[in-house]
Amino acid sequence: MIRRLIPSSLAIVASTASGAADAPPPVSFAPGLLQATLGLAVVLALIWGAAWLARRFSPTGSSSRSPIKLVATQALGQRERVVLIELGDNWLLLGVAPGHVSALHTGPKATLPLAAAPEAAPFAKFLAIARRTREA
Repeated sequence: MIRRLIPSSLAIVASTASGAADAPPPVSFAPGLLQATLGLAVVLALIWGAAWLARRFSPTGSSSRSPIKLVATQALGQRERVVLIELGDNWLLLGVAPGHVSALHTGPKATLPLAAAPEAAPFAKFLAIARRTREA
């Protein structure tokens, strides 16, 4: 009985030793990772190119030769806004809402008033007073 176990155990050891010699080399992920990275770069370049073309050939873009120029716009609600348009030597103030555009005012071209500087916050006033009293 012992004689039967020894040859069979030697056969198992021999088969595992020969199996280790025939093992495939370790798998490398570098080629797949490089291919995925290059594919992503190509897709991002195509998206960037499509956005550039859309901006370049957009029909809504204003031209310097156009007689109509957008001067200012102000949102009044989610879909309502007031738009100031320069048309030749005139300015048009338009109210824009879903479904219609209304002329609110028409007048000669003028310069826009500069926004007044906002009054200093109360904290800034208190800080200035505290600095003056500290120095005195």
